[in-house]
Amino acid sequence: MARREHNLIPENSPWKRKLFRIIYFADTPAGRIFDLSLLVLIILSTVLVMMESMPRVDLRYHFFLVYIEWIITILFTIEYFIRIIIVKNKKDYIFSFMGIIDFMSILPFFISLFFPFTKFLSIIRLLRILRVFRILNLMDYMNDGHYIVQALRNSSRKIYIFLLFIMILVTILGSVMYVVEGGENGFVDIPTCIYWAVVTITTVGYGDISPVTGLGKFISMILMLCGYSIIAVPTGIVTSQMKRGMTKTRVCKRCGNSENDDDARFCKTCGETINLIP
Repeated sequence: MARREHNLIPENSPWKRKLFRIIYFADTPAGRIFDLSLLVLIILSTVLVMMESMPRVDLRYHFFLVYIEWIITILFTIEYFIRIIIVKNKKDYIFSFMGIIDFMSILPFFISLFFPFTKFLSIIRLLRILRVFRILNLMDYMNDGHYIVQALRNSSRKIYIFLLFIMILVTILGSVMYVVEGGENGFVDIPTCIYWAVVTITTVGYGDISPVTGLGKFISMILMLCGYSIIAVPTGIVTSQMKRGMTKTRVCKRCGNSENDDDARFCKTCGETINLIP
């Protein structure tokens, strides 16, 4: 705690230290009240954005919603500048992930004051909901996300090959369906047939296009069964990589087998003494 304060705020600023503890920590009554107030404002702001997207509600309570948003944005703006003032390394905060989120959550409102046609940017205000991670002290858990990122990076080649195979499959079967259905029953052209194949293989099934011929229904069944692999195969690939990243792998130096048990001393393939590779 003391080390973090020493790095972030000026040494000879007692009021900044006190304000820093309230804003960045929740170990005091004032800090807990501040975090709770922020949480309420974030939830209220999120609800306001949703209500503004409802034409009937916005038409009836437009000015009330604008006034409330004015108040919330002003409070968030004050809080943003206070955070800049009390920290020692201002640049580090401004260009940090949460600093950018804080800035982006208030910027659209002020832009819309000068350029009304940019009102659609108000949806960016929903970025405020990401601040819940900081309020609930969940940022440390987000650091564990590097396991997922690393697993995706390690398995990217396999996933690309799998997706390429799926793209080729839907292109071929979509073209076949165009021939089988004779350009009727919604299968008016090959791109539309490919769209149908994608909808079918992903098990979405909008039902806007459906085959009538027996062969067309059979192809649909094949695609539906293949659809389960869309989820199963990539999930299995990524999960396998995550397990390898979080555990240690015993690899045989003779045959290269990496499927040995975690507590194995000898390779299950060739019997060679194996090395532990972190």
